[in-house]
Amino acid sequence: MFSNFLHLLFPKTCSGCGILLQDNEAIICTICRYEMPLTNHNLDLENAAFKTFYGRIDIQFAGAFVEFHKKGIVQELIHKLKYKRRQEVGTCLGHWCSESWKNLEIINTIDYIIPVPLHKRRFRERGYNQIITFSKALSNDWKIPILNNVLYRKHYSKTQVRKNRTQRGQEIENAFEIKNSKELEGKHFLVLDDVLTTGATLESCCKELQKIKNIKISIICIAWTV
Repeated sequence: MFSNFLHLLFPKTCSGCGILLQDNEAIICTICRYEMPLTNHNLDLENAAFKTFYGRIDIQFAGAFVEFHKKGIVQELIHKLKYKRRQEVGTCLGHWCSESWKNLEIINTIDYIIPVPLHKRRFRERGYNQIITFSKALSNDWKIPILNNVLYRKHYSKTQVRKNRTQRGQEIENAFEIKNSKELEGKHFLVLDDVLTTGATLESCCKELQKIKNIKISIICIAWTV
């Protein structure tokens, strides 16, 4: 009875469209799930996300779970995850992705998950790293440990929104550094980020990680900007 009373005071709504959720729904309503623009990048190793990095960095795989369209469901979900403290959105999408992509063979070769880190100043401003809940969901479901003490962001930069590839690349170049990298030689890292646009941030991350000898890198993002 008390839970029903709380539901009346604080009704649970879909993070995608805002309608009231039914008792059998959580975070994202059935309609939004049905209309979610999945990329199916896991079915094509030469997908568009992977091709973003041609000639830039050497990676084993790159893919994003959903497509990001302006004013679409995914944009709303990412906005709430990133700016409205709705971290449960990352958890929901992470479990959905892990189940949908569980047969991707390259997963079995991953040694560690590395979420793209925030600068400590950005972390204080936001209060959390928006990719962490997505990362934890994949880590738990795929039984791959997360490394949070290897890659660090040493430069604080303004938001990358509305910047072109050149501007993003210049601002993010050499923005990361590695620490505590002993005993990581020869490992395969899965680097995770929220939205893949130009790939400048991920390129910078991967170039820094590649200072570790004989490693392999794969990339998964929540969303890919079409």
